[in-house]
Amino acid sequence: MAKPIVAVVGRPNVGKSTLFNKIIGQRRSIVEDTPGVTRDRIYADAEWGSKKFVLIDTGGIEPKADDTILKHMRNQAEIAVATADVIVFMCDVKAGLVADDKDIAVMLKKSGKPVILCVNKVDKVGELPYEYYEFFELGFDRDPIPMSSLHGTGSGDLLDAIVEECVFDEEEAEDDGIINVAVIGKPNAGKSSIINRMCGEERMIVSDIAGTTRDAVDTRVENSFGVYNFIDTAGIRRQSKVEDRIEKFSVVRANMAVERADVCLLMIDGVEGITDQDEKIAGIAHEAGKPTIIVVNKWDAVEKDNGTVKAFTEKIRTALSYMPYAPIIFVSALSGQRVMNIYSMVNDVYEETCKRISTGMLNDVLNEATTRVQPPSDKGKRLKIYYMTQISTRPPTFVIFCNSEELFHFSYRRYIENCLRNTFGFDGTPIKIIVRQKGDNPEGGVK
Repeated sequence: MAKPIVAVVGRPNVGKSTLFNKIIGQRRSIVEDTPGVTRDRIYADAEWGSKKFVLIDTGGIEPKADDTILKHMRNQAEIAVATADVIVFMCDVKAGLVADDKDIAVMLKKSGKPVILCVNKVDKVGELPYEYYEFFELGFDRDPIPMSSLHGTGSGDLLDAIVEECVFDEEEAEDDGIINVAVIGKPNAGKSSIINRMCGEERMIVSDIAGTTRDAVDTRVENSFGVYNFIDTAGIRRQSKVEDRIEKFSVVRANMAVERADVCLLMIDGVEGITDQDEKIAGIAHEAGKPTIIVVNKWDAVEKDNGTVKAFTEKIRTALSYMPYAPIIFVSALSGQRVMNIYSMVNDVYEETCKRISTGMLNDVLNEATTRVQPPSDKGKRLKIYYMTQISTRPPTFVIFCNSEELFHFSYRRYIENCLRNTFGFDGTPIKIIVRQKGDNPEGGVK
């Protein structure tokens, strides 16, 4: 189950962004400083009482505005409402209950989603101002929560209410045999077309107009290869081109689709070739630890000779040097060329990301690797590697215990990763290596 999504909505200047920043606090946003990875800043991971959810900030709603930008902001908020599992409706006690608040309340009630009304800018501790009681008129099930997003007072009550309304996956979901496949890529790369071809019927709206798909759409497929849930995502554009806020929610949903996917299909336009934006989108899947298949679409429209495939493959490998494990397939969604081969590739990479290796076998490979290439040293001190163990799958994650994390250079970590791949495969999936420092005695405690 994906983490619950909580959207903060309300009129402009009621303090939504201040609340957003207060809730995420020192917790790191989903936006990361990793080269090749771009994630939108309007949503972030949040946690309260060990319960994790995704918090979304929205632009202010002007229900009756005629201005184009304000209309977009209203539409964006409607998208947020449709996207969210729980809605936080924020009002301003200093402005009092206004007509726009009433109009927004009507919209939120029609959504059928749980709504938590909070009255912001109650900055003084003690008796509540008279204006606070006006908001009972909105008629929500819960009493309005008085708070100050600036000072943080009342935020605990709000977070308690959010956690109470959210539905969390308390236990690890049992393997139901369904493989979730997120189809990601730039707008108009053929994501919907490839799903339609793989399903054998028109499941998705297909158009030459980029941006036809606004939200992540799930399609269940069962055939001789297995059972799959295809997630058709909105095309991810360059950040500079994500101008209206509606499309920003499309980017949010695409990122969320990657998070709940078991396998990602990265669609690349064969006619256009690989671009900087393709690199950034691939980085999203890579950083999320998702096995990825690179699908070069529209291959029927590419002029080819004997060296075309090799040259295109080399360009991809150069551009996506951080994910050499990802297999590449050249297809045509229009003609169906090689499209059905994707199923077996999905099965293969999913099996690889679920692979678990015994500690004994891992340390046999580790001993052979360190004998072949001595661990690095610095100023007379040599790296000592004690042992390795696998701690999880999806992606395969390993911990190596050594005497000095500082001496465990990136190049040697990459060497160990290559040894693991050469022995055990792990084709199509990233693997993660965590280095832990111990005392010189390998039986000692971990530092």
